[in-house]
Amino acid sequence: MKKTIYCCVTVFLSIYAGAQVGIGTSKPKSMLDINGKTTLRKEIRVGGTSTQAGDAGLNGQVLVSQGEGLPPVWKSLNVSFMEEGQYKLINSYLSSDQTGIITLSNGVAGDNVYKNNVGDDITDTSKGKWEKITGLENNFTIKNGKNRLTYQFQTGVEMKAASSTVSSNIRFACGVFRNGKLVAVRPDRIASNNNAEKNGIQDYIFTLSYTELNVPVGAHKIEIACRKIDTSNLNSQFAIGRDVQSSNGISNAFTLESTMKMDVIEYVTYKNN
Repeated sequence: MKKTIYCCVTVFLSIYAGAQVGIGTSKPKSMLDINGKTTLRKEIRVGGTSTQAGDAGLNGQVLVSQGEGLPPVWKSLNVSFMEEGQYKLINSYLSSDQTGIITLSNGVAGDNVYKNNVGDDITDTSKGKWEKITGLENNFTIKNGKNRLTYQFQTGVEMKAASSTVSSNIRFACGVFRNGKLVAVRPDRIASNNNAEKNGIQDYIFTLSYTELNVPVGAHKIEIACRKIDTSNLNSQFAIGRDVQSSNGISNAFTLESTMKMDVIEYVTYKNN
């Protein structure tokens, strides 16, 4: 009698061991079909065998499908996850220019405008006589009104004093314009101090960095422009983003070229379909 009971139990278990199991469904479609929420209290292991438990992966890895009939594998992502409430770099724009500005050189007086305000129009000469560096223009589109635009402009500036034995200086300013309106500006000064060894030539690196917040959604155009404010000697040569006309090989347009980098960073949001 005992022997018969043992045989029945063995047959009963073997039948269920090869069947499909459904949780929350009476018609499972696979070996294990779960219809409902699942809570895992331990790791997930994949690729195991009858003698090995399988791979639990490393911290931060994600499961990646290898296609039908193959087990998924753990992979490391090179790009971090972005969560709602964070800012994400959407686009970067980089441009350079070696043409520069030479129209503010000797014989051209400064505009004597010593103050600017955000929103000044680039064509309003009462706010300064701006000259564009056309090779640095960029067009872009904003899709999220919660954003940050970071501008990084750098250029070489050169002057040649009218006399190599007499100190002279030039005040100037460069600014960033979005859709023709000023958003960032920085005034500066270059001086030649009795530079007889270089025939009165003086080089200088100008840098302007600024972050603009919450630029309106839509298409935009960025321009870089500079102006001469005043000069101690009207006969001093002056160039921005290139060498002066009579630099005589001391410098060149390559070493003094202008560069502009703009990063568009937008707020991360997710929409439910």
